Formats: sequence, structure tokens, C-alpha cells
Amino acid sequence: MARAVQLARRGFPAPNPHVGAVLVRDGQLVGEGFHPYAGAPHAEVYAIRQAGEQARSATLYVTLEPCCHFGRTPPCTNAIIDVGIQRVVVGMQDPNPKVGGKGIQQLREAGIQVDLLDPQHPLVAQLETLNRAFLHRHRTGRPLITLKSAFSMDGKMACFTGDSKWITGERARRHAHRLRAEHGCVLTGVGTVLSDDPQLTARLRGVHNQPLRVVLDTHLRTPLCARVMDTHYAPTLIFCGEPEPPHANAYRERGVEVVSVPLSNGRVDLRAVVDHLSQRKVIGVLVEGGSQVHTAFLEARLADRVAFFYAPLLIGGQNAPTVFEGQGAPTVAGAFRVISATLHRLGNDWLVEGALDYPSAD
Repeated sequence: MARAVQLARRGFPAPNPHVGAVLVRDGQLVGEGFHPYAGAPHAEVYAIRQAGEQARSATLYVTLEPCCHFGRTPPCTNAIIDVGIQRVVVGMQDPNPKVGGKGIQQLREAGIQVDLLDPQHPLVAQLETLNRAFLHRHRTGRPLITLKSAFSMDGKMACFTGDSKWITGERARRHAHRLRAEHGCVLTGVGTVLSDDPQLTARLRGVHNQPLRVVLDTHLRTPLCARVMDTHYAPTLIFCGEPEPPHANAYRERGVEVVSVPLSNGRVDLRAVVDHLSQRKVIGVLVEGGSQVHTAFLEARLADRVAFFYAPLLIGGQNAPTVFEGQGAPTVAGAFRVISATLHRLGNDWLVEGALDYPSAD
């Protein structure tokens, strides 16, 4: 199972989960695989193909309950039954209601022994982390929302001149691209588009399906020549305010999707945005906007996590932008807290990740 977990880390399958599979017969590994991207065969199928005839009477170790429904690919339970696998060890049950125990039941009804890892097993904790966005989406009905930013050690996102390239080094930027692919959706505000003209793509080897790029643009000010307008490589969705601005069709002619939502305090309503993305079955949203967008998500209590990259720089400057604006917490006791935080070194930079714990509304 440890090898299956290792394999599961490969690929970029959003909105599907990371899954790894290993086939063992007579104490020998005869096949293995992982799910590389949504639309490709699942991990179990790759392992069965590699094993060939040796799959019969073998034991399958798979990190997530095998699927039992038709999607882009046939059910994995059918493939497992058809080749005569005699035992399946499952890392964790799939929270997707289309599966949710039905895959295990189908295998047992076919006479296959199925064992499920104890939820307290250390490997299960690793799988929880690996499939955090997928699990959150199916357990709560809404995407996991992560606030991502890069800044100096004194908390500056850019110099007072606006220069911000590059605060972090290559390894940190490469990890940020991985976060984009893992979430399956990247969100920013029109201010960032106007100032930085970002691509918002996941430029990594192995990324087959680019994340959905979302721009919050109340009055549709995104230039038609902006890089996010090029939809040949990655899809783009712009949220504007109601009523829809008259020039919205100019964006649609470029292949960009435009959705109008109600306004809140003169800007697109973030709850309406999140509701729409939930309906589209987006599993995660990586927020890469400026301080206004980050602050709006925080104050609306919609953000679930943070991913902050710190560079060994001191930028300074009273007018240099920081990650959050707004009124801020009135007391330290009333501050937003980051819990279960982890620290990872990426070259000369550091990544701090953790869940957000909101203070009582009282």
C-alpha cells in the first residue's frame, strides 16, 4: 500500500482524485499504475494491463475505493472482477455518492475479499492530504478555497513601485504551478490582470488538463489582448456584475465564458461565485489575486486554507502592498488563525500551509 500511495502522488487528475494501484501475486509485484489525468484510464486499469495474465488470483492494493459507475471511463470494479483478482485492499472509501461503498459492495458480491485500511493508519492521513480538495468537495458540496500569495519576510507582495518579479525562486514558483493543477481552478481579480497580465496556467510536465482560469471583473475591464483571453490552451471564465455589460459578447467571441452574478458592496458577490463553481463540480480554487481579493475572501469567511510563500527578502515601504487590507482584526484574540500549519523549504524560500480558523462572530 505504501507503494500505491507513492504512485498516487504522480499525475494531475483534478477534478478526479489521486489514485495509485499495485498488483501482487505470490509475493511478487506484477503490475502497478496511477491515474494521470481526468479522462485517462484509472490506476487499477493500468496495473491490470501491466500484469496481464498474472493479474488472475492476485491481490490488488488501491489507495481509493474502485469506482463502480460509468463516467469518462468504464467502472474499475468490472475490470477487477473480469480478470479474476481474488483480494482487494482499499486505502479509503470514496466519499463520492456515486461510489460511497457501492464499489466495495459490488466486489464482495462477486466473491472477492475486500479489506479496508483502518482510518487511523498513517497512510490514510497521507491520502487525506493528497486528495484534500477532492475529499473536501464531496464531503461539503463546495470547492476547497486556498489563498495563495508570495511575499518577502516583512509581508510585502511587491515594492512600492509595483515590481514583484520575482520575489520567490524557481522551485517555489514551480510548486505554485503544482498547486494550480491540484486545485483545478485559479482565481484572480481584474486588477491583477491589468497590472501583471498573468497566464494563470500550470506549466508543468504531465499536466494534461489546464486549470479553469477565473477572473472577477465587475465591469468587464479585462483587455481583449490579455493572456487569459487566449483559450486555446486553457479555459477562462469571467464573473461580471448584473446587469451584464453590453460588450460581454466580445469576450464570448474569443471563447471566454462570461457569467453575471449579483453585486455585493459594488463588486461581484463572492458567495454567488463560489455557488456557481460548486455547481460546476470544481474541487478546488486557488486564489491568486491581490490584497483586495484575498481580503474579500477572508472577510466573507469563504477561504479554507492558506499557502504562503516567504522569500528571504526585506522589501519595506509604507506603501508597498501587503496580502490583506480592510479594517483588520480589532484585537489579537479576534484575529484569523492558521491551524495545523506545515513548513516546507523550497530552495531559498519557505512555504507555510494551514487551515483557517475563524474567530467567533459574537
